[in-house]
Amino acid sequence: MLTDGALRMLVLLHFHNLGYSPIELAFLFVFYELASIFTNLYAGFLGNKKGLKIPLVAGLFLQTIALVTLSFMNLSWMNWQLILYAMLAQCLSGIAKDLTKMSSKTAIKFLVPSNQESTLFKWVSILTGSKNAIKGIGFFVGGAFLQFFGFQLALWILAGILLIPLLSSLFLPKKMGTIKKKMRLIEIFNQKKDIQILSFARFFLFSSRDIWFVVGVPLFLSAQFAWDFGEVGSFMAAWVIGYGVLQSATPTIIKWITKSEAVSGRTTLWVSIFLIWIMSLLVSASFFEFYLPYLLPIGLILFGLLFAMISSIHSYLVLSYSDGDKAASSVGFYYMANASGRLVGTLLSGILYHFGSLTACLSGSLVFVMINGLISIYLPKKELAPKRK
Repeated sequence: MLTDGALRMLVLLHFHNLGYSPIELAFLFVFYELASIFTNLYAGFLGNKKGLKIPLVAGLFLQTIALVTLSFMNLSWMNWQLILYAMLAQCLSGIAKDLTKMSSKTAIKFLVPSNQESTLFKWVSILTGSKNAIKGIGFFVGGAFLQFFGFQLALWILAGILLIPLLSSLFLPKKMGTIKKKMRLIEIFNQKKDIQILSFARFFLFSSRDIWFVVGVPLFLSAQFAWDFGEVGSFMAAWVIGYGVLQSATPTIIKWITKSEAVSGRTTLWVSIFLIWIMSLLVSASFFEFYLPYLLPIGLILFGLLFAMISSIHSYLVLSYSDGDKAASSVGFYYMANASGRLVGTLLSGILYHFGSLTACLSGSLVFVMINGLISIYLPKKELAPKRK
């Protein structure tokens, strides 16, 4: 996750500095997001069939290859060659990230006893939050490394760092997550209704974030606020780190607000309503340019708080809804929807910023947040994660 976040910031800022347009920058991540869609589907199938160790090790190995490959990019190439090469390297990185994420998330289902829903909620939130916090540190590392070491050396340093978890993962148990019954790849689409609805909501939730996150806000901060690479990377890093910390703290926040550890699909609906309100204020502030240097960072921080809560609850619900022997395939299907949302959000981020600047990106995000809220109405209302006895 550290190298994934760093690589994303390295590529975005490096190509922005070379003079590429917002739409061209968005297309740099298309293969990354597109690969995630298919990777999550196949990773879930592979995890059920061969165990969770294989996709985890494969993900770490491919990320190392992606970093080294990108370091050989030559600025003397034609523009279309540079873009295509970067897209292919990012494609490897997207495959790597989702192989690693699916296997690590699913493993919790098998490590926590089936009758301890509150413990499952707690550990899913901790893993999800820490993953994103580390990815946020990667954003800072990417911006700082580009500033101090340059593009190529930064990639080599990141590849060296990644060798540590790669070697450590070789000692993990081999068969965790396998099922005895043979499963065809097409069966991964045969999911319970609850998981299908949750995945649909996840699609619009992550689209709503990436519409402003991938291209819009970083370029706006650089072009309009005249922030340098380190400042842009630091802000994006701080946002993702804070978002990760809040994900880890979601069970505690829920308990503090509701006096209960119980959550349900209705919980995400109420949080979505507050998220719609925040995004409406951000769109208005951007359109009227009302104290934007102050309200934009504050609004995005509040967005991160609410987004973190919904995301953490989603990650718990998919494991709670899934059957034990099909957990890997259910998580793979769920993250396929997640990746699809990021792909759409990434493309819209470049297109909307190109034609309508930040206001268009924030408006698009508002629409997708509203759709996510409407879908959340149909999630099961039954409360999960009862209090410990």
